[in-house]
Parts: sequence; C-alpha cells; structure tokens
Amino acid sequence: MITWIVIGVTTLVSYLAFQNRELMIKLQFNAAKIIHEKEYYRLISHAFIHANWTHLIVNMFVLFFFGKNIEAYFGYYFGNRATAYFLLLYFGGILASNILSLIKQKDNYYYNAVGASGAVSAVLFAAIFFNPWEKLYLFAVIPIPGILFAIGYLFYSYQKDKKGDDNIAHDAHFLGAVFGFIFPILLKPNLFGQFIDSLFAFL
Repeated sequence: MITWIVIGVTTLVSYLAFQNRELMIKLQFNAAKIIHEKEYYRLISHAFIHANWTHLIVNMFVLFFFGKNIEAYFGYYFGNRATAYFLLLYFGGILASNILSLIKQKDNYYYNAVGASGAVSAVLFAAIFFNPWEKLYLFAVIPIPGILFAIGYLFYSYQKDKKGDDNIAHDAHFLGAVFGFIFPILLKPNLFGQFIDSLFAFL
C-alpha cells in the first residue's frame, strides 16, 4: 500500500513540475542553495520530480516491483513497524544518495539534480539483501541473479561516476544502493547471518 502512495505522490508532483518550469527549479536538488541559502527542503523534494516521463516511468516501475517485496519482508520481520521502516528506508535512501554531491557541489549554483533513483536503488538493494538469488531481468529480458546484478550495478556506477561523462548522478545510485543493503542490518543485525546463509545456500 505504501509503495502505491509513494508512486502516486511522485507521479503527481512530477506531472505538475513538467507543466511548471518554476516549480521544477524550486524543487530540484541544488547543493549551493541548500548550504548557502538554507533551502533544506531540496534534500527531499528533488526525489519527487523527474527530468521527463521516461525517467519517471523507469523509477516508478522498479519501485513498484521491489517496493511491494520490501513491504512483505518488513511486514514479516517487523510487524506493525513495517510502514515506518519502509519510509525510513525510502527517505534515508534519498538523503544518503546525495551526501557526496552535497559536499562536492556545495559552491556550484549551476549543479542541479532530480529524481528518485537514490531511493529506488535503496529499495532495490534491500530486496536483494533479503533474497540475493531472486532473478532480476536486465533490460526487462535477460534473467540474472540479484546478487550478481548488485555487484555489476555497483561496479558500473562507480566507474561511470569516476568518468563523469554524462549527466547522470551515478554517485547517488551507488550510495543509495549501499544504504539500502545495510539498512536491514541496522534494524536487525542478525539478518546479516541470514543473508550469508541465503548467499551460500545456492552453492
């Protein structure tokens, strides 16, 4: 249920921002304005707007499929705290994913970013943590075990961030993913042992 709410709110706010350029500018991540003008709301608001419909649909598609898995896992392990923990995971992913950009771009008024990719990466990697061998479909066609996808995703994000040859915030993807993986351990440390058992059960 909470996954649908997040998708609905994000889609609505993104649609409004598509229609209103001033709203897009007002809500986007801008480290210099956060640091020097104390517009702290941008740390969160940027995750509810997207560059275009493709950007929005891809993020919400991934969130839909893995968000419902996380709701089920959290419901099983944490009971009535599941919704609160889901929101902590999602919003924590938003904040964690922008740490490096906040530091690196703190004096750059021309650097802007939008999108929920950091939070969605957190949800995706939390799902991989709970079931590392579940198949993910690369390009929606090629089946690949989640744990192998995770390793490849982190390596790719790290390399692309080092190159910096596109307009994608790969550091946000990387940090959001790492946060999502460690978040369940922070909530319940003995889950790490379960992860190890699941990892080697395949061998």
